[in-house]
Amino acid sequence: MMRRSLLASPAAFALAGGASAQNAAPPLVIHTAGQGSPFVTYGEAIAALLGRNGVTATVAASTGSLQNLTAVEDNPNALGTAFLGSAWDAVQGTPAAGGRRHTRVRALWPMYETSFQVAALATSGLTRFQQLDGRRVGAGPARGPAETFLQAAAEAAGIRIQIVSGSPAEMTEGLLAGRMDALWQGAIVPIPSILAALARAPGVVFGPGAEVVARVTQRLPMLAPTTLPPGTYPGQTAPIESFAAWNFIVANRALSEATAYAITRMVLTVADPARDIGAVAATTRAANAVHNRVLPFHPGALRFYREAGVPLAAPVD
Repeated sequence: MMRRSLLASPAAFALAGGASAQNAAPPLVIHTAGQGSPFVTYGEAIAALLGRNGVTATVAASTGSLQNLTAVEDNPNALGTAFLGSAWDAVQGTPAAGGRRHTRVRALWPMYETSFQVAALATSGLTRFQQLDGRRVGAGPARGPAETFLQAAAEAAGIRIQIVSGSPAEMTEGLLAGRMDALWQGAIVPIPSILAALARAPGVVFGPGAEVVARVTQRLPMLAPTTLPPGTYPGQTAPIESFAAWNFIVANRALSEATAYAITRMVLTVADPARDIGAVAATTRAANAVHNRVLPFHPGALRFYREAGVPLAAPVD
């Protein structure tokens, strides 16, 4: 019944190709990341869902959030997977975003949370964030969000660290080979690169702790406190206190309101997102839209949230 009602609406009918060829909207392009990234898995799952509802969408590889945000800024028919930390850089026009202020990017719906943790080998004796003082810590790609937030956490904790840069795979190998003392990563939990390390050597996973988290989240509005329950990682017996930022699907404000409303509704009204979209979309629910405090919502998406009675904390457009 839900699928028929969606395709019966004028916006969905046009998107599905029911309009004449000259009036039909161009296909949507979902910009994601490189192979192996959850962004790719998520983008492919969304494209498949839209396709089942008669909406054509293709998936394009990219280097990640910042490139996706620029693609959306420049193309009314582009969608993008975006980390809200990177969205903050894009909105503010920071050096990380090439100094360019992105003014046309709007939020559509929540994807999943990117949470940050530390992993160390059991032989290191490291069990607390403050013990990283003076240590070599892998933080992913140079000048990426993980590095930025690690530096913020270190400042809040009053410690100094030596940052080691590289891909997630290089981080895992470096930790196991002893080229770094700990690994700091941010991704959907449990973080794959941390699981890969723990599968090959006994280790421990921990976060910055509640006090440091409070200081960092007060300073950086794109972040929020998060608690990982015991059992999130092998051998974890106590909660991990850390911070996280959400990832959202974004669009250009010039995307038609009817289209933005139709696809947002298609995604957020499935009965079970983990089953009907994919495991990576388990937290793609309307209620999680409140976690966006960085980007204004697209008017079409905003219309859906108002109809659904979802309160929002995002900036007003």
